[in-house]
This record gives sequence, C-alpha cells and structure tokens, in this order.
Amino acid sequence: MRKPAILACVAVLLTGATGRHSYDLIIRGGTIYDGTGGTPYRGDVAIRGDRIVAVGRVRGSAARVVDATGLAVAPGFINMLSWSNESLIADPRGMSDTKQGITLEVMGEGWSMGPLSPEMARREENRQADIRYKIGWSTLGGYLDWLTRRGIAPNVASFVGATTVRIHELGEGDVTPSEAQLARMQGLVRAALNEGAMGLGSSLIYAPATYAKTPELVALARAAHQCGGMYISHMRSEGDELLEAVDELITISRQSGAPAEIYHMKQGGRNAWGKYPAMVAKIESARAEGLRITADMYTYTAGATGLDAAMPTWVQAGGTEQWIARMKDPAIRARVLAEMRAPGKGWENLLYNAGGADKVILLAFKNPKLKPLSGKTLAEVAALRGTSPEDTAIDLVIEDGTRVGTAYFLMNEANVAQQTALPWMAFGSDAASQAPEGVFLKASAHPRAYGNFARLLGKYVREERTTTLADAVRRLSGFPASNLGIKDRGVLKTGNFADLAIFDPATIGDTATFDRPQQYATGMRHVFVNGVQILRNGEPTGATPGRFVHGPGWNRCPAR
Repeated sequence: MRKPAILACVAVLLTGATGRHSYDLIIRGGTIYDGTGGTPYRGDVAIRGDRIVAVGRVRGSAARVVDATGLAVAPGFINMLSWSNESLIADPRGMSDTKQGITLEVMGEGWSMGPLSPEMARREENRQADIRYKIGWSTLGGYLDWLTRRGIAPNVASFVGATTVRIHELGEGDVTPSEAQLARMQGLVRAALNEGAMGLGSSLIYAPATYAKTPELVALARAAHQCGGMYISHMRSEGDELLEAVDELITISRQSGAPAEIYHMKQGGRNAWGKYPAMVAKIESARAEGLRITADMYTYTAGATGLDAAMPTWVQAGGTEQWIARMKDPAIRARVLAEMRAPGKGWENLLYNAGGADKVILLAFKNPKLKPLSGKTLAEVAALRGTSPEDTAIDLVIEDGTRVGTAYFLMNEANVAQQTALPWMAFGSDAASQAPEGVFLKASAHPRAYGNFARLLGKYVREERTTTLADAVRRLSGFPASNLGIKDRGVLKTGNFADLAIFDPATIGDTATFDRPQQYATGMRHVFVNGVQILRNGEPTGATPGRFVHGPGWNRCPAR
C-alpha cells in the first residue's frame, strides 16, 4: 500500500469515524480508486447528505450499507464532450451514460444553449427534430438552471459556444466582426462565465464557426481566461492540416493566457494517420514550455457529425435555409459536386477523407420519409437511388431540411489505442445520453453514445492493457475536474461531493456496435450523484439529484 493510502486510513481513524458517529451511507469493502491515479486499496466510503465524510477504514453504523466487495469504487466519471443538452430534456435519466458511471455531463462544443437572442430562439425551435421543446431562456445559465429545476439524474456543466456568441452578434454569414462587435462578443463570454460556464468552446470545421479568424478566437479566449475559464476546441482541421491546427490552438492559448484542450483528438483520414507522433510532440513541447495543453477523445475509429462536413463551407454561409436554397441552383450545385470529389481546400472534406461512401453511415433524419434510411451507408442509399454519392448527399440534405446525422470512418485503431495511454488525455462521448426506447428509436446512433467509457475500461484497460485502471480512473475523474477548475468533485476525499461510480473491473465493457448501436454497456453496478443513488444493481432508480456545476468564474467574473 503506498504512503498516501496509509495516511488516508490513519486520517479516518484519527478524525473520529467511530461508532459514536452515524452516516447516511457506507460503501464497504470495495477497492478504492480515488481519482488521483494512486495505488488502489481496500477500504470504505462514508457519506452524509451530499458529501463524502470519510474514506479508508470507516467504523460505525449507517442508515444503509452497500457491500462493494470485489468491486472498484471510483469518483463519478466526467464526460468532457456531451451532447446531452436536448436528450436530458426528453429523458432526465441519461441512461446510456448513467450505465457507464457518468455523473457530470459537460456540454458546449462550439454551440451552447445560450446566449440566445429572440430571433435565435425562434430559429432553433424551427430547426428542432425528434426532440421538441419550448425555449424559455435566453442565457446559458438560464438553460442550465431550467434543466436542473426540471430534475435530471446527472450533474451538468457547459462551455459557452464561440459559434453561439458569433451568431448572436454577427448572424450566420461569413463576416469579420468590427471592434465594437468583438467587444460585445467578449462581453457575452464574460457574462456566460459569470453565470457558471466553464470557458469557451469552439468547433472550427463548421459554418459559421469556420469563418472566425485566429485573432477573434484569441480575443474571446482572453475574455474567458479573465474569468478563470479555459479554451476547448474542435480544431480547424483533424486531417490534411492537422499540425497547423494544433499550432493555431497553441497560439490561441499562448496569446490569450487560457489553458487549452483539444476536443476528440484524432488523425482523420489515412493521409493524417502518420502525423500522430508529430502531433503528440507539438503538444508535449507546448506543455514543457509551461502551457497547459490537454485533450480528450472517444474510443472508436469513426466520428459522427453531419453531411455538412462533406460540403464546402462557403455554400453554407447564412445558415441551413440559405445553404439548401443555394444547392437548388444548378450552377452552384455543380461547383459543390466538383469540390466534394476532391480534397478540401480551406475546409475539411470528411467524405473524401473517409475514402469512400461505403465508409459513411447515415444516422439521423428529421423527415419521416427518410428515417428508414437510418443505419445504411451513403453508398447503399446512392445505389438504391441510382445517383452518385455526392448527388445523394446533396439530395438528402435538401429533402430532410437538416445537415443529416452521419458517421465517418476516419481513424486508425493503432493510433486510438496509443492515445488512451497519454497522461494528458481525458474522455468524452461526443454524443447524447440516451436510451433504446421512445423518441431515441426514431434515429440510429453512434455506439460511442452507449459504450465510450466502458470501452476504455474493458477493451483498453482490461484486455489490451494500454493503461492501468488507476490511471484510467484518474483521467475520467480527477484530471478533468482539475482542468475545469472544479475543486470539490473528481476525487474521493473527505469534504467532496458524493459522486461515485462502483463497477466490476472484470465485466465492465461496451456491447454497442455500428450494426447494433443502441445496446447498454455492462458492469456498472451502482452510481451516486450528490449522495443520491441513480443506479442500483445496474438499474436506474428514477432519482434526479443532478445539479448545475459552476465554473470558476461563477458570480465573480468582471463585466469588462
């Protein structure tokens, strides 16, 4: 047993965790992985109310005891890239993530649920697909407060989206902000941080985010940093210009002062696979310089986005409606088709990078007539229609009135496996928390929604041993909590909030596949959020103790 573990046990004995104290709950006899990466040890966790009050050898009685013999007892896991902003409205249980031990969903990849102008709110309501709801808020903090008041199982947090801030002031066109407009955008960022946002999130391959130049992003990241927030980005390229995109992220961090994280780090497309060593070297060089550059990832070789990522961004200026209208023009359509069949120049062509339409799966449609195509490849639908894959993609967007949810096979398994061992790598599903029932059956899904975290612990930790269980738990809990500036979650220690994931290391794993994606992970036994059990013996309890977890600028961020 390492020294800190011994000290933890001694501390419990010295501080009076004895029979004269009572607890609401004691989790007994599990193997404690405390979220620091230290040596695991056999021990107990005592909870009173929403807090951990003892860790180690706990004596005394409790209203309830959970026997964790043979199980791992860990801090609740943090999903660094969650798209649960709408799915939790439809189903507050967050089932696919709850069954993997997620206790904090962190949203805001470029787009966030605020700030919204009245026009933005109306437009977003019109664009809603299967999950329908009335927007009754205008700020990001207002949304998160509204969501938690309704009742949700997990805790939630969010970055403010650079795209959302841009649309608020500039619309969806390809424009550069004036000094006055940029100052207002910075004000929106500071306001969101004051409401509790974790920092600034960008998503730079998509219109209109892609129209933002580096100085604009530096200015917004600087505003976030003034409030203690970080910068996190889906970089401008994950393929042909991957290394240049890493340079831009590092530049933004250096010039703004903000720590920076790479969303879903990958090397997208065969031509980028060999850039893995150079990418890691750039990041580690920046870290050695003193910059806090980190990353997160999902544990699959396919990403998921939309058919917009197969089309040039110039045609998308002005938003979905204008994009569709332009593609009905024969001359514009011909130009788009030509560009779709070549490497993207100044934009990321995921259809080309995937290497063919047979490596593209259609996942989600809004038009009921198109829903039967969910789960088919773009190549299969093109063959059914007798049109080229590129023509088919354009037709589907026009017919559906959306970007069409799509998965692209882009990554190399060897690189994915290597990434799971990086000490500065956290994890995010890049998906909604959902269930194989109700509204969620109206579309297909990427298996990462059901298996991302369990896959790490099963495939990569237990089977392939790319990293240790203790370090994997650290990078699912204590490490991202520290990056986000959360001081009282992420580690099992006295005084922290009682967010816990209790699982069987021998059986935890993913079962979802691309053919059958809506399949729950196995091996997670119990999950607690703020001291309340949301998963008992692998099944949901129906409890909704989730809270809005605020960032470091909450109620202390200056207006200017």
